Amino acid sequence: MPSKGIQCYSYIAVPNCTIEFSVPGSNLIKSQLREFSNDHVEVDKAHIKSPFSFTGTFCFKVSEDGRQVAEESIDINVLAGDLEGGSMKTMENQLSVVTPDVIVAYGFYDAGPGVEGLPSSNQCYVTVTPNYSNWMHDVAAPGSPQSEKPFIRFFLPAAHDIGMNSMASASAVIKSPALVEAMKGISPIFAAVAGMMTHEAAMHIAPNIVRSLAMTQKDTLPTILALGARYFEFRPAYLHSTIRKDKPIPDVLYFSHSAIPGMAYAEFLHGCVQFLIEHPDEIIVTQLRWDGVPNECARPSDQDLSEYLSTAIAPSNGGILAGDLNDMLTLTISALRTQRKRLLIFSNADSFSTYTDAGNATLVPGPLISEFDNLASNPAAARGKPFTNLQCQATATNIKDVVIYSVLAANADNSCMLATKAVCDNQTLPWIMANGGALTEGLVVCMNDFFDGGTADVGVELSRRRLA
Repeated sequence: MPSKGIQCYSYIAVPNCTIEFSVPGSNLIKSQLREFSNDHVEVDKAHIKSPFSFTGTFCFKVSEDGRQVAEESIDINVLAGDLEGGSMKTMENQLSVVTPDVIVAYGFYDAGPGVEGLPSSNQCYVTVTPNYSNWMHDVAAPGSPQSEKPFIRFFLPAAHDIGMNSMASASAVIKSPALVEAMKGISPIFAAVAGMMTHEAAMHIAPNIVRSLAMTQKDTLPTILALGARYFEFRPAYLHSTIRKDKPIPDVLYFSHSAIPGMAYAEFLHGCVQFLIEHPDEIIVTQLRWDGVPNECARPSDQDLSEYLSTAIAPSNGGILAGDLNDMLTLTISALRTQRKRLLIFSNADSFSTYTDAGNATLVPGPLISEFDNLASNPAAARGKPFTNLQCQATATNIKDVVIYSVLAANADNSCMLATKAVCDNQTLPWIMANGGALTEGLVVCMNDFFDGGTADVGVELSRRRLA
């Protein structure tokens, strides 16, 4: 009988919670605390009752104390392998379920037959973790001994390329033929894909190319902060010069993923400040960078950056001030709160990162773990750096044939970056939980694509241990 497999990854950090994965004829219930689980189920024609139907439903449900918190499903045609309907059919619709106490983060990858090393089974991950809007308060409460420790004892969860959490800005500029031409000159992989077709065809498929190359997050900034992220990298720049003159969107600073615009910088700063106003003991770290931003995307002047920051913090009425790298490295948690320096923002710090172009261009976690092992065996490599960045995301977008297949076979739910998310997390995050706390005395950042509760919980737990 034809069937389609689904690899089910789960992580629970809230007591009395369960995740139930179900397909026709069977279900699987997970309840273990702080265990990165990996299970397999099959949507099998043998268990689809109608003799004339080849479509079965894969579903997951999350319950807390017997009360259902979340339910998502997708209908899968086992003969063709296609998705036919349901709440997980598009990546952009896979938004975390946020309650005052619990957040359910999840993702679903629509797998093909396993071309170019990509998985042949669909991939679904679900994390159930506390609402971590106030986790810094909880692990270093004002007046506690922990709050008198240096800020660099924190282990900060981080969302990689936070500005690429929506296609909104990119969709507006994709209508300009200039973007396709600009990207051909910047990205060899984009050029390889677009070079296989006419310009008109490339324009038609450009949204698929952009989605496959650039989308690294799915949730909104407020949700990602509630999940627990406290470190971000932002690449603010203006639109590519060949596009900017046409003003397809307002002429302001955007997150720049190569020449592809993402979240507006003002929106990012506003979201951070609003969160800090509402959560008075939390601290956010933001590093501004411009690596990978083409010269045709004009960089902001120091005055531009100062004006954006002043406008953003104005609604706090003096309650929030901007701190810098020196403040981050020298002050205690208590001092930063007392001095109201809860938005730490600086440019181009020379941090130690486990990322390498060759190592992260992978579909499996082995090369990422190797970089972690290298650091563990040679901690002097990070000595003297302001902080250490452990990067969990695989950059399959640097593997040409994988991107070509993903783009040409694209739908809204099969980004090659989403294909590697859960399979890598299932090994990188347990490694970090076991070893990350002893890597260095300084600040550590744990960074990931499609930011989830597992990544956050690892950072919160290691912060708790390092501050104890």
